[in-house]
Amino acid sequence: MRSEEETIKAIERHSHTVRRLCMVHLKNYADTEDIFQTVFLKYVLSSVSFESEEHEKAWFIRVTINACKDLLKSFFRSHTVSLDAVIQQASALPPDYRDVWEAVFSLPQKYRDVVYLHYFEDYTALQISRILGKNVNTVYTLLTRSKQLLREKLGGSYEYE
Repeated sequence: MRSEEETIKAIERHSHTVRRLCMVHLKNYADTEDIFQTVFLKYVLSSVSFESEEHEKAWFIRVTINACKDLLKSFFRSHTVSLDAVIQQASALPPDYRDVWEAVFSLPQKYRDVVYLHYFEDYTALQISRILGKNVNTVYTLLTRSKQLLREKLGGSYEYE
């Protein structure tokens, strides 16, 4: 493990390079900060001895690129859509469907999760209970309550069965 002094010097020397590489690959400030922390944590925990400053810089570049690639190909990244993309898709829908999307997004989080998973991703209540770590009866209750809330928000003009 490296000393605090070594780590601070490395951050001073390589922080700009690491951040720029992350922004080029990820195009996202939050992910850039996550990878920045990951890279410097790997540095602190690494026992690699560097032959020169160029060798150290090359190590930081390689580790940063690999960490960015790992994040980009992670399950989470490949199975999610940004909220902006969802809103953009919803705005392209006919007005009736837009109302439904807006009503779903206005639900409290606990209802929104089960509605989205059940009606938009076609998961069963049992599967949702496993995903969310809730009792299956709780999921049924949340679905029932969310349907009632949606009926109220949409004026009872939609059926979700």
